Amino acid sequence: MKVLVDTNIILDVWMDRRPFVDESMVIRGAAEQGRYEGYYLGNKVLGAQTIHKELKKLLSIFGVSGVNRVVLEHALSSKMPDFEHAVLDESGFIIGVDLIVTRNPKDFRKSKIRSMSPEELIGLLKLR
Repeated sequence: MKVLVDTNIILDVWMDRRPFVDESMVIRGAAEQGRYEGYYLGNKVLGAQTIHKELKKLLSIFGVSGVNRVVLEHALSSKMPDFEHAVLDESGFIIGVDLIVTRNPKDFRKSKIRSMSPEELIGLLKLR
């Protein structure tokens, strides 16, 4: 199964954000174990040195869902109200992901791709 992991899940792990970090670490660990084919849409936060180190780790775990002109044009015409979410949705749609894992599934109601919370994905993959 292909899963596009929303930035908030990655940042939960990087920034040890409570109370979300535990589920987010399970999601990341499942990708490391090959339980699903994980993808991430690159973003910025934290500072250059930390980002460099963390991105190396991410690239060993996740594929990268790219952003190009087609993705941006489709996102601009999307019915999704949030442009960043529309970009994530379009990028994942183009590479054929099965779902988006996010702490905010309600933000993806108009998505072309099914979305679910980390807790729902943990249940789906029977990780607990």
